Amino acid sequence: MPDQDDSLLLYLNDAIATTRNKEDLFRSMTEKLRLIFPFDAITILTLDAEHQYRRVFLRDYLGEVLLPNQTGAGGKPTRGPIEGTPVELFVHQTQLRQYDLEELLKAYPQYQPFGALLERGMRYFIVVPLRTSGQLIGLLSLVARRQPEFSPNDVDLLEKIGSLVAVAVTNALAFEDIARREQEKSMQLALNNALLSIKERGELFRTIATEINHVVPCDYFGVRVREPHSPVRALAEFNKQPDGTFAALDENRYDDLPHPVQNKQAVVELFSRPAVYVGTDFELLSRQYDLLRYIREERGTQSILCAPLDAHGEPAAALILASHQPLAFTEETLELIQTLVPQIRLAIQNVLAFEQIDALRAQLERERTYLIDEINTSAAARLDDFVGGSAVMQQVYTRLSQVAPTDTTVLITGETGTGKELVARALHNLSPRKERALIKINCAALPAQLIESELFGHEKGAFTGAHDRRIGKFELADGGTIFLDEVGELPLDLQAKLLRVLQEKEFERIGGRRVIQTDVRVIAATNRVLEEEVAAGHFRADLYYRLNVFPIRLPALRERPEDIEPLMRHFLERFTKQMGKPVRGLRERDLKALRQYGWPGNVRELEHVLEQAVIVSQGPFLEFAGFSAAAQAAPATPETGGPLKTLKDQERDHILAALRRTSGRVSGPNGAAVLLDINPKTLEARMKKLGIQRTVEVK
Repeated sequence: MPDQDDSLLLYLNDAIATTRNKEDLFRSMTEKLRLIFPFDAITILTLDAEHQYRRVFLRDYLGEVLLPNQTGAGGKPTRGPIEGTPVELFVHQTQLRQYDLEELLKAYPQYQPFGALLERGMRYFIVVPLRTSGQLIGLLSLVARRQPEFSPNDVDLLEKIGSLVAVAVTNALAFEDIARREQEKSMQLALNNALLSIKERGELFRTIATEINHVVPCDYFGVRVREPHSPVRALAEFNKQPDGTFAALDENRYDDLPHPVQNKQAVVELFSRPAVYVGTDFELLSRQYDLLRYIREERGTQSILCAPLDAHGEPAAALILASHQPLAFTEETLELIQTLVPQIRLAIQNVLAFEQIDALRAQLERERTYLIDEINTSAAARLDDFVGGSAVMQQVYTRLSQVAPTDTTVLITGETGTGKELVARALHNLSPRKERALIKINCAALPAQLIESELFGHEKGAFTGAHDRRIGKFELADGGTIFLDEVGELPLDLQAKLLRVLQEKEFERIGGRRVIQTDVRVIAATNRVLEEEVAAGHFRADLYYRLNVFPIRLPALRERPEDIEPLMRHFLERFTKQMGKPVRGLRERDLKALRQYGWPGNVRELEHVLEQAVIVSQGPFLEFAGFSAAAQAAPATPETGGPLKTLKDQERDHILAALRRTSGRVSGPNGAAVLLDINPKTLEARMKKLGIQRTVEVK
């Protein structure tokens, strides 16, 4: 049938010259070939230049013959070595050759495709070498149920067809290579544009995942990093949605897996080297690693690609792709992804740098605000700023100088007005943390529902009125010192959260799920007797022992009367300079009265008395008219050896003295709460507890 043969060759030659689509071209070829040669299946394999690897270029079957080693997801051909396979035998045959599958299966009993073909009644196997310019570029195999009878002309025709098919395959490979290179260049250009224009972590890596997915289809994209001596953490993780877009994954999605931290750590070594785990390889690994078994059973994952992103002197990192397809990735895929490693590593560097810059900028701005406030309100405290040389104060100075250079938690106790905040400032400014901020918070000055937000911050939308994210005082004080004044006023539920910060050095914002690490030195102060509060169930014992690591008790002013005169002269010098008043004398009787007074408001009360005297005095001497009346009404200081009052009685006398000075006024700028430096609501509660009725007792 020379005319028919020539017609077939012309048809194939014309199809090769005009058809660019691989599937259309080989569909036409197989239809024509079946008209002349009775075969049931056709396969074209291509070989690399060294004849070490082969890949399935095209398969077409009659019936429903299904062979192992099919193409991967998205129609991508699989690539595998020829060593130990029948392909190694076929490569050494220079001409068309017909084989009996039963004989081949005896020679290669482990080669699964032959067994699958025989199970479906296939018996005969014809291999046609594909050559261009004398070079073997692949193999054309025809499989049939019935043994074909080939004449010398048929063999010659098949070899000629093999030459045409070789040209078609070469052209198709060239077009595929060009298309792949254009797609890869387009992907690399898109990644470069993303690196230049996107600085936000989530948006940047979502863009990278989307661009990679165009070339390497995947259902999961993740970048994991590990700092030295730290556990692995996810820098970015996305899952493909039904509409093809990528959405960020929840960091806590493995919480229902037993021992999630240990299971994540177990696969670190697996992800630290470039590899592709597909098919049976992934199935075997899923039996070995609980995390892989979990994502296989719960997430449907069947293939994983790992590409380390390590660079000298940087945190260890790895790019991980996963797919629901069993043969989604190949060695060629891995090679392509590894060409993107420098860009993805640069993306990680940029993201971490931008985030560090933003964090430092925000930290500096917050510290600037606080430091300006600190500078405007008071100068930095030092030991030289303390006035008083009494023996009890010398003990305070000694303890202060001992603990200041350390990071030890300090609990400052003492009556109101004894200078607890001044001691806290001195501790901070004498410590190695003096270059960072001292953050102060008065635990009694805020409603209970706002203290937690003030201490730990909140996320946007965490509660009604949380319109923006707020940074808490502990986060603000990172690297510095936090001063918790009136810590005894903290509600019990917040005491538990404060205990966690002291123990674990970590916390979470309200409404947040991210654990924030903090390096803060804690200084607490209270005018309550915390031992009594613990016994009464108002203060947690474990928190008390955490705070009371190094106690410093500040003596009341009545316990150090020898310090009254130096303090008076210190305040007088300051107020006369501030107000531009002349220096006035001090009568001996006034000095004696000041020494004998019990000073329930301690140093703060003395300061206010002298400030008022400087303002109202007109003659050559300071006038203490208002103070004299209050001093006469106040109970005298008990003499040494006399009966001592209970702490409750002292507190009651203290509040009564303040109410007398303010004519019974509790709140407002001239109220007793301001004089005692306490919240008006707290003062009213203490008055009620002590049975003080201002309308009756303050007359």
